Amino acid sequence: MTLLRHPILPAADLRDDVDGRVFAVQRLGAVLVGATLLVFGLLASTTGVSFLATHGERVLGMSSNGLLSALSLVVAAVLFWAAVRGPGVASTVMIVLGVLFLLSALGNLAVLHTRANVLAFQMSNVLFSIVVGLLLLLLGSYGRVSGHLPETSPYAHAHADPVEPPDLAQTPEEHAVDAAMREAEIAVVEHHATSDQRRRVEAMAIAHSRADRRRIWLSFDN
Repeated sequence: MTLLRHPILPAADLRDDVDGRVFAVQRLGAVLVGATLLVFGLLASTTGVSFLATHGERVLGMSSNGLLSALSLVVAAVLFWAAVRGPGVASTVMIVLGVLFLLSALGNLAVLHTRANVLAFQMSNVLFSIVVGLLLLLLGSYGRVSGHLPETSPYAHAHADPVEPPDLAQTPEEHAVDAAMREAEIAVVEHHATSDQRRRVEAMAIAHSRADRRRIWLSFDN
C-alpha cells in the first residue's frame, strides 16, 4: 500500500474506493514487457556481433546487434523502474514507450536493407516493435484513457456535488416575486418597462444576492 500512496501519483490514487485491477494491470504489464526485452537483450549480448553491424545475428526469431541489445536492456530497466515507482508512473512510461516503439518500427522499416539500418532490423523486428508498441499503449491506457471513466477508476476525477444557492425561491410567493423580477428586467432591456418596473430594477442593482433583490422588490409593495 505504500507504493500506491506515493506522492507522485495522481490525487485519485489516494482514494480508497478505486479499482485495484487497473494498477495491477499497469504494473504487471510493465514488468512482463520489461522481462521480455531483458531476455532478448541478454541473449543478443552473447552473440558477439559488433555494436553497429547492419546485419545482426538471429535471436528469438529476430535480428540483433550490439546497439539493439543495449537499447533493449535500457528499455527493460526503465520499465522495471516505472513498475517499482508506481502504477501512475508505469502507465505514463508505457504510453510514451509505446509511441516510440511504433515510431521505431516505421523508421527502421524505411531504412531496412540499407547502410542506415544501424539497429540491424529485419521484418521480424519491425513486426515485433509494432506488437510491443501497441501492447504498451494498451496496457498504459488501461483504465486511464476513456471519455467515460467509471467512478472506481483511479484516474477518474471526483465530481463535487452541485451546491445550490441558499437563496433560491422556496415558497410560491417567492417564486412569484422571482418571476416578476425577471419580467421587469426583460422589460427594461427591451425598453418597454413601466415606471414602476424601472424603479424596482434600478433599486435592485445595488443588491448582490437573490434574497436581497427579493427584499428590495417587496419593499416597493409596502
